Amino acid sequence: MSHGGDIYRNKVKLDFSVNVNPLGIPARVAEAMSQAVGFCSHYPDIRAAALKCSIEGMTGVDREAVVCGNGASELLLAILHALKPRKTAIPVPSFYGYEYAATAAGSEIVPMAMSAKDQFCLTEDLFRDIEEDVDVMILANPNNPAGNLIPRGSLERLLEVCREKNIVVVVDECFIEFTGKEDTHSLKKVISDDPNLIVVRAFTKIFAIPGVRLGYLFCQSAALRKAIERQLPEWNLSVFAQAAGVAACAERDYLAQTVTWLQQERAYLAGQFSRAGIRVFPSEANFILIQTELPLYEELLKRKILIRDCSNFRGLEKGFFRIAVKRHEENEELLRAIGELMGY
Repeated sequence: MSHGGDIYRNKVKLDFSVNVNPLGIPARVAEAMSQAVGFCSHYPDIRAAALKCSIEGMTGVDREAVVCGNGASELLLAILHALKPRKTAIPVPSFYGYEYAATAAGSEIVPMAMSAKDQFCLTEDLFRDIEEDVDVMILANPNNPAGNLIPRGSLERLLEVCREKNIVVVVDECFIEFTGKEDTHSLKKVISDDPNLIVVRAFTKIFAIPGVRLGYLFCQSAALRKAIERQLPEWNLSVFAQAAGVAACAERDYLAQTVTWLQQERAYLAGQFSRAGIRVFPSEANFILIQTELPLYEELLKRKILIRDCSNFRGLEKGFFRIAVKRHEENEELLRAIGELMGY
């Protein structure tokens, strides 16, 4: 299993394996998709003009630097097929989709191991170890599965090193809205200064619409954008996806509500894990990485609770689990189940 959310082959009552906003689809987004039914007899806008305009309004990034895709996964594949890198460096542990996309493009994976003792953070040693013949580096901010944000100074140092070595840097910011620190930690503001930087985002997690499939990227280089677009199908965004995206871009109150809720529930859940003697790694995302000798995956699944077993992440091992932060009553049900396993 390379992803969470396998509710189709398991009997699941509570799914903590996927990191989707539990506040649910914003009402105006759902309404926009409902109204889009009336446009199903027409082709969607092949240029996604309204959507790109809305993304510019939400992020402040010039719409000309935006490329939209059928989820971040499609965009990652398009990026790697456009670049055709011989070697792709990936700090690990990290999201499996990066390796999948790089391998599909025929690239050799160069894993750069982050350690548990460093809380799975990028270190100066890793920067020095970047091989000269690496063509692309892919990393997430915040990282998945650890949930930690990369300090801005470390990001700037990484970009500097990669510029010197002519390495294209792809930064996955699909969870950055959850942190409440987008203004200080996102690289969207430096896109215009670095033609070798690509920032990938998605509506999937933050707006709770993984079934819609909608992502976008920022890239200043017109030549690189064109190369990526040539790897995408025509009309790759349905009328539903475009309508959902336009509506979602106006949901500022929803985003603020999400950050407030998450800060409280993440702290509560992490605190309860720690008190139970479970190792917790610091997270600023909507999920928590934990380590325990308890057979949590198997035992919780018996109780119809699904979590993400991280033992198949490169750089992790048996005993690591990723837990999504959900609504308080759901978090309490998870904690009760774990308490029963631990005998208290």
